[in-house]
Amino acid sequence: VGDREAIKRIAYEFVEDKAKEGVIYVEVRYSPHFLANTKVDPIPWEQAEGDLSPDEVVHLVNEGLREGERAFNIKARSILCCMRHMPNWSMDVVELCKKYRHEGVVAIDLAGDESLNCEANPGHRRAYEEAVCCGVHRTVHAGEVGPASVVKEAVEVLKAERVGHGYRTLEDQDLYKELLAQNMHFEVCPISSKLTGACDPDFTKHPVITFRKDKANYSLNTDDPLIFNSSIHLDYSTAHKYMGFTEEEFKRLNINSAKSCFLPDDEKEELLHRLYEAYGMLQSTAF
Repeated sequence: VGDREAIKRIAYEFVEDKAKEGVIYVEVRYSPHFLANTKVDPIPWEQAEGDLSPDEVVHLVNEGLREGERAFNIKARSILCCMRHMPNWSMDVVELCKKYRHEGVVAIDLAGDESLNCEANPGHRRAYEEAVCCGVHRTVHAGEVGPASVVKEAVEVLKAERVGHGYRTLEDQDLYKELLAQNMHFEVCPISSKLTGACDPDFTKHPVITFRKDKANYSLNTDDPLIFNSSIHLDYSTAHKYMGFTEEEFKRLNINSAKSCFLPDDEKEELLHRLYEAYGMLQSTAF
């Protein structure tokens, strides 16, 4: 926090870690305001006033990710987080998304305490309205620990294109069926969901099993890998061991992940081609 060299280095080493895990494309999310010590009110973590703004934080992270991309030959993009308990930061976040949309930032997110809904915090709603107007991609943490109504708000009020976690959507079957019909993408994090208490600690009862059976559009992700001491391999192996996931299902969810990513269309097609090629799914054009 407030350390330029550390922020850039962490971004670089994040890409290194993902490359070692076999990832070819990653979207990493963070709150730039939580790493700053000026031009943010209040200054987080009881820091003294410094000279590192949220804007410069994003610039440094972008630099670290780009250097990591070049060094480890994978693609890394970022998503900037609004925080539910800090609605006064949210317009700053969407402006940073707009400023850096061609330098690695691909979307806006809303994270934090789901009991703080957007009716009580109009700053988030205004930020997401601006994101819609300016074509900034949108995802929202919803239905992780909060009720299905938070997911409904994310989709209908904030116009989320993806739902972070979304497990509690299953409590409202009408909403769930509606989102299935819309091909809404759920960002599922098995290891995280156990350690945060979001889901039953018995992995054989995890909501993603229902998503799998219903052929929902979802991805498997690693949430807070440093805090939870996890990796994408651990999330995948857990799904395989306890949730009935097959190689075919991993292929399907990875293809859905690529289709639902926030890359521009041409880069998305290139990513999908790499997956189809790796999975032996390219259609022959030979006569």
